[in-house]
Amino acid sequence: MEAFWISLGVIFVAELGDKSQLMAMTFATRFKPWPVLAGITIATAVVHLFSVGLGGLIGDALPKTAIAIVAGIAFLFFALWTLRGDELSDEESQKAERTTRSALIAVTVAFFLSELGDKTMLATITLATQHGWFGTWIGSTVGMVAADALAIVVGRMLGKHLPEKVIRYGAAAAFAVFGVLLIAEALL
Repeated sequence: MEAFWISLGVIFVAELGDKSQLMAMTFATRFKPWPVLAGITIATAVVHLFSVGLGGLIGDALPKTAIAIVAGIAFLFFALWTLRGDELSDEESQKAERTTRSALIAVTVAFFLSELGDKTMLATITLATQHGWFGTWIGSTVGMVAADALAIVVGRMLGKHLPEKVIRYGAAAAFAVFGVLLIAEALL
């Protein structure tokens, strides 16, 4: 359960202000929310299953202190990455708006491709090096889907972007705190 709750919280925060959230808002303006959420869930579950498998292999191969320090540094990097922010490129935005195929297929493929190498994938790998794979997988998937569902609801209700700077700074601060705690725990 610990892996589930930690992963849910970390990935939820990581997803705030991410380009995946912007994609979710864009798709939600064109399609009904349920197919969009289903596509996000399918893509996220597959990408994060791969991520926890990779993280588990790394976690078994390296000493725990080294993993904790590298994970802490990774989270500090994620904090900087979050401060930089993510935006949909014009091409990504146009693809989301032009899609005429099934909403479920379009969203699933788009999210699968956009999550490969994304900070939420890397954060999931990092979490899986220290926590059980199943709890990390389910928690990270639920965290990402919850953050994207929030974006869909807020985006549909307000018809505007979330206050991006506030979200970006809050998410970056949370990553920095997690990073410092991991490094401190490993060194003390």
